[in-house]
Formats: sequence, structure tokens, C-alpha cells
Amino acid sequence: MATHTVIPESSVRFDEFLDAHLEQEMLRFTTAGSVDDGKSTLIGRLLHDTKSVYEDQLAAVAKSRVNRASGGHVDFSLLTDGLKAEREQGITIDVAYRYFSTSKRKFIIADTPGHEQYTRNMATGASTADVAIVLIDAKAYLKQGSLLPQSRRHTYIASLLGIPHVVAAVNKMDLVGYSQETFAAIRSEFLELARRLGLKNVEAIPVSALEGDNVVTSSKATPWYSGPTLLEYLETVPLGAGEVNGPVRFPVQLVLRPDANFRGFAGQVARGTLRAGERVIALPSRRETTVKRIVTYDGDLDAAAYPQSVTVELEDEIDLSRGEMLVSASDASDALPQISRHFRAMVVWMHEDPLVVGRTYVAKHTTRTVRATVRAIRHRVDVGTLEEVSANQLEMNEIAEVEFETSLPLFFDSYADNRGTGALILIDGVTNATVGAGMIVAAMETSADAATRTVLVWVPEQKPLAARVVEALQLRGERAVLVDDALIPDAALAGAVRALQLAGVIAVTARSLDVDALARIEGFAEDGVLLGEGRDADEILRLAGVSE
Repeated sequence: MATHTVIPESSVRFDEFLDAHLEQEMLRFTTAGSVDDGKSTLIGRLLHDTKSVYEDQLAAVAKSRVNRASGGHVDFSLLTDGLKAEREQGITIDVAYRYFSTSKRKFIIADTPGHEQYTRNMATGASTADVAIVLIDAKAYLKQGSLLPQSRRHTYIASLLGIPHVVAAVNKMDLVGYSQETFAAIRSEFLELARRLGLKNVEAIPVSALEGDNVVTSSKATPWYSGPTLLEYLETVPLGAGEVNGPVRFPVQLVLRPDANFRGFAGQVARGTLRAGERVIALPSRRETTVKRIVTYDGDLDAAAYPQSVTVELEDEIDLSRGEMLVSASDASDALPQISRHFRAMVVWMHEDPLVVGRTYVAKHTTRTVRATVRAIRHRVDVGTLEEVSANQLEMNEIAEVEFETSLPLFFDSYADNRGTGALILIDGVTNATVGAGMIVAAMETSADAATRTVLVWVPEQKPLAARVVEALQLRGERAVLVDDALIPDAALAGAVRALQLAGVIAVTARSLDVDALARIEGFAEDGVLLGEGRDADEILRLAGVSE
């Protein structure tokens, strides 16, 4: 006899609920503001009013011996300020991440510190944000008569990090009598600042985190305001169109070859939509091929868009490995990324030891890891006044535009065009500590002479001059070494110079080289051999790029 399994209707509805929840978009947003602007209180209010706080958490906050809220209000800042030092001082020190969801979206909040000494923390928390909420204290604005320097700094950092949407939450409106004139003045000045910084998608909302006005529900105290509440804004702001619609960028993370019949390239789509049957170009070889399959654990896909992680099988057997990239073969002007070893980037420095010109760091860009040498600091940004000032080094929490030269070419877009392929991190090669975050501005234009890198400087029988050349190159920021060590025989000199070339180091020698040895070196150095024979010291230094 046949049997029938009856699935309870409640189970079906629950499964539908779970599926709908999993398919919701995720919005990441960060908050920034000055001391006592109310960042943590605003987030606590947002969590509380969206029913995202457990009762025991709320009870523990209500019983806390630390309570800076007046008038019998619960101090909602304690929901996010978890460190003991934060609760004692009433400030945010580290980045606090919180999660909540509504019927329309899921949210990840990065509550970042506002102090200038914690700029690196703010940059870390805001680096992946879709929206930046800049809190502005309405009462402090009236006292100052203009936006505080901290508010300008936070807005500048939001623009620097390329956050697509910025909203000014004008807080503490209850302390200024919900004045429309005060809000209008703040809004006007903020929009002007945003225009100067190149921010395109900007909003201003009057709120009171303490009273809950215009945070989740509209306030009757601001009848003159007809815009969205903060939550409505977060639920409806558009996400990620540029990353999905742009030209394809697929950095290769891993080559998969389980057997002789399959060779796939695994990675995450960093930009655009990759489709089966599409023509793509492999970098750096520039070989053109076709996407044969897009493979996932759950089966093949017709297309994969940012930020999906997939494995790509190509029609042709081409040489492609980790750190290289598949890009669109379209004729569009932006189909190919910029390809260069020389570029300039805005750097947020995160380490106690300063960044100095001439030092070499490890740079991680998409899936490629290279050595990056600091060639120059173009200017440092005074984050208080936004002025550009000269600098010889970069201290912790400072921001500057820096010129780099890498050991291998990078495939990048400007950070303003695409955050995924325009960002890099700098790592100390000795301690393995992350020391800086970089946002690439553009490739550096190099002259024909600069494009041919010096491999060997040969000054026969002039040991003092050879030592002087090494010292001058090192002072300029180049990596140079004298190869006149007795343990390197003449027969092995070509091999030593080749090894130094691959490592990005200039070899200098005062040896007497025979014709065969010089021919072997010129065979791989192309025009990179500087012959000092018959030239004076000043001319040699000039040709080596040390002096004008």
C-alpha cells in the first residue's frame, strides 16, 4: 500500500522564510563622528528600535553602573562600546562590528572611532562599507559656528576610501529645539564640503539618537522634514551597480588540476560579469581565449558576477597562474586595466615605524604579492584642514600620496573606479605586520630612458667610484650592491648579475670584464648595462639616474 508523507504547512513557511532571508542583499555601513557626537548611541538606538537586541542584553545595559544618558534614558552606547576603556572614557577606541536585519535588507555595522589617533582603525572599518554615516553634533555646530574639523576629516576619509554613499546624520536635534534653520545651515555646509571632495551621492537627515527621532520612525518634532528616516535610507540606497556593470576583472587565486582532463582557474570576480562563451584576455601574456565553463560546487553557471567566487575553465591551454588576471576582451577603452610597475597611491599609514622613501615593503594587490619600493612622498594631507603639505616620512595615522615602484607589474584600475582592483595593503617583510593601506590613484608616466632599468654599472679599475655609485643609488632609494666580492669568480659574474636583476637590484662592479662575460650580461640586460669606461664620474652618475 502506498504511503504519503505530509509536510506540515508551518515547516514549508519556515523554509520559505529562510530562503527569503538568505537571498536578501547585504549592506555594510560605517559610522564616524567626533567625541560625544553620539555614534554608539545612534547604533544602539538603531539596534533597539529594530528589535535586534536580546532582552538580557538590554537588561544588563540598564543595570550598568556606567550610564551617561540623561533624563532616565537607557545608555544605548553600551551596546556597542564593549571595551572596558571605552565604557570608562565614553569613547570608541576599536572598531566594533554589529549585525541586524529587517524585512528588506541585512546589515553589518562598523562602529569606528572618531579620534585622529585612531584614523587607521576608521580606515580599516570603512574599507568595505557601502555607506558612511557621518555624525554631526547640532549643538556643537551652533557653538563652533561651522562644521568641526573632525567632521571634515571624517568626510574626507569617506571620500578617500571611495565609499559610494555618504549620509550626514545631524544628531542631538532635541538640544537645539529641532530648529529647521540650524539643520538647513548644517546641510548646506556639508553639501558644499561633499562637492569639494567629489562625493556624488550625499544625504542629510536630522535625528536624535537619544529620543529616537528619525532613526527608525519619523518624528513629529520635525514636521518640516519630509525625507527618509535613517533606516529607510539604509533600506533603499542602491548598491554595487558599478562593480557589477564594469568590465570584467578576474584575478586568479588558484590553479586547479585534479586530473589530466581538467584545468581550472579559481578566484573571485572583482568586477563585472563573466559569462560562458565570452572572449577574455589573460594578463600579462595578453593571450586571448574563450571561457569554456564557469564551474561551482553546485554545478555550472551561465554567468558569474561580482563578488562571486567560481572556477573558470578556458578553451585554450594557456600559461596562467596565481596573481595573474583574466579581463574583458571588449574593444571598450576601459576593458583593459592599467598595467604598470610605477604608480602613485594614497596611503593610510598604520604602524609605529614611519614610512620612509627608499624602503621596500611587500605589497598585496588582489591575488598578486610583489615588492614595492617607496620612490617619493608627493605630499602629506593635513586631515584637519585638508591642506597638502610636504613630508619626508609618514607617521602612524597620517595620510599621504606616495609614488611606488614594484618588482612585477600590477594590473589595476584607479581606486576611484573600482575599489577591489584599486586597493592594496603594505606589509613589513621582516615582521609580516600590515603597516599601510593604499588606494591607487593612477599609473606613473615613465620616459623611454626610465623604462629601461639599469642592470649593471661597470666602472673598470675605479673602486672608489664604484663604491660612490652604490652609495648614491641607495640614497636615491634604489637597491644596489657591489659585486666585487672575492667569492664571486669572474666566470660566475653573469649569473650573479642575472639573479640580482630578477630581484630588482642594480649590480655595480669595478672588475675588468672580458668580451664574452660582457656579451652574456648584455644578452639578458638588453640596454640595461651602463658602461663607465671613458666617462667621468659626473657623467656616470647622471646616466645612472642619480644626478641631473
